[in-house]
Amino acid sequence: MVPASAPWARALWRACNALMAAFFALAAFVQTNDPDAEVWVVVYAIPAVLTLLVGFNPLVTGNFIWKSVSAIHTFVCMVWALGLAYHFLLHAQENILHEEEGRELSGLVIISAWMGLCCSSSENPVGGRIQLALAIIIVLFPFISWIYVYTNKELQSSWPSHCKTAI
Repeated sequence: MVPASAPWARALWRACNALMAAFFALAAFVQTNDPDAEVWVVVYAIPAVLTLLVGFNPLVTGNFIWKSVSAIHTFVCMVWALGLAYHFLLHAQENILHEEEGRELSGLVIISAWMGLCCSSSENPVGGRIQLALAIIIVLFPFISWIYVYTNKELQSSWPSHCKTAI
């Protein structure tokens, strides 16, 4: 367990939250050209705000409103992810990042994983070594995936037209 007074751990947890809030905000922004943009912007904007709040004050996760919004949003994302995973298993023709439903599924899993990790901030605002290690892995995954997706020319050739005009 990392001592709660470790300033490096507190700073690392806040930095992870800042990066994830930025990722969720960027993900919401690039959805604006999607045919169902109003849904996906909200799906990413909610965790962007919740994560930003955790970055400012990790104890906010003990607040009833934060807990409620987070729990409901995470539940919806998990149920939706299960539905997409089922659809993906039945109809997939490419790997997960080559299919739009696969990328949507990945986003929902990232949201669910991050919100789940944030939920314990009120009990231990810094987290233990395992929580911090998981936070770093979860933070790195979407950024590395995004770089892969946007630099892979073969992958881009199969994108629907609304994805080709995103960042």
